[in-house]
Amino acid sequence: MVTIYPFTGLHPSDAAYPLVPSVPYDVISAEEAAAEIAKNDKTLLRVIRPDAELPDIDPHDDRIYERAHQMFEQMKSSGLLVDDSHPAFYLYRITLGGETFTGLISCVSVAEYKDDIIKKHELTRYDKEEDRTRHIDAVSAHTGQVFLLYKDPGTVHAHISALADSMQPFGEYRSAGGNLHQIYRVDDAKEIAKLEQMFAAIPNLYIADGHHRAKSSANVFDRRSAEGRSTPDAERFMSVLFAHDKVRIYGYHRLVRDLAGMNADQFLGDLGLRFTVTPVKKIDTTKNAVPPMAKVDGSTHIIHLYLESEWYELTRQVDPAADAIERLDVSVLQESVLDDMLAIIDPRGDPRIAFVGGIVPLADVVKEVDAGEYSAAFIMQPVTAQGVIDVADNAMIMPPKSTWFEPKLLSGMVIHEIH
Repeated sequence: MVTIYPFTGLHPSDAAYPLVPSVPYDVISAEEAAAEIAKNDKTLLRVIRPDAELPDIDPHDDRIYERAHQMFEQMKSSGLLVDDSHPAFYLYRITLGGETFTGLISCVSVAEYKDDIIKKHELTRYDKEEDRTRHIDAVSAHTGQVFLLYKDPGTVHAHISALADSMQPFGEYRSAGGNLHQIYRVDDAKEIAKLEQMFAAIPNLYIADGHHRAKSSANVFDRRSAEGRSTPDAERFMSVLFAHDKVRIYGYHRLVRDLAGMNADQFLGDLGLRFTVTPVKKIDTTKNAVPPMAKVDGSTHIIHLYLESEWYELTRQVDPAADAIERLDVSVLQESVLDDMLAIIDPRGDPRIAFVGGIVPLADVVKEVDAGEYSAAFIMQPVTAQGVIDVADNAMIMPPKSTWFEPKLLSGMVIHEIH
């Protein structure tokens, strides 16, 4: 049983909606954020990347978090951010590339996160976790959402989507890439109760993106509880809930800088001991994936390799006894190639490997290899949403950079304050 909570949202004023929302803190560097702030001093980046305006101060210094609090209060006092008058749910609709995604913004329970009703599939890093914990505590707000999935019994997404169709958005933001982000308010008491009832029948939620935000929110609750300053708002965190079959998942490609002393023929020969290696004649590099020649039915691992201007398909039968992690192509690549052949044991920290989200055209990956920056690229097929759920249901952890979820959410479309 999942509990969702309406909340009194803080959001940009009508005039500020085209100015305030921003990309999340963790997809933009301090230098990039500083450049954006120079062009638009009303962006939420001034709150979520305060280090951008304090380049000479250690990013973990107390003054960084004090700056975040100061800028947040300034945005409220200046009228850039305004409060709703009463609790509501919010609908978040994103239109990109002719496709529309609609999710429900609500608060969810820290207790349900701790009790694994809200399930995880990634590890968190302490340094990133501590940074967001301090930021949330200093600002007293959740400025970005945790991206959650639910298994739709067949009626929930249709209801949420129909609700959005029947309403006018009260806020819109169009990104530089042309994607349209719209926000709708659901404040009718009967509709709020209906949504609460619908989600009460759903057994679990699954974190797609935002493991650090979720863990940091739980940390803030723990700290405030220990200090005797917890409130109901601190017992919850803001999320966007999407049906698991209404999002897009792309592969996460790997580029390696060298072949550990092997030449291309030696590398292909070694690969041939581990996979069936089949040359691929023609690839459309304007696309973001390689269509497999092998049958895609879950029985075969499929990986594509770009090496010295040639493409190859690597295939291997899935072990029938494999668990949810071992069935992933990224697990096989990590164990059989990156670990065993290239000695890239820690993909999170090894400078010899880089990751590219599978939404970009293959031409971008090819360019990196052809320029000599990398020796080879491994193009991954996407993990299914059910695959992510299976991993989480079995309390397992996916290899790093296994999934690229779309749509990408903005920070600042609506904010949950911790009163």
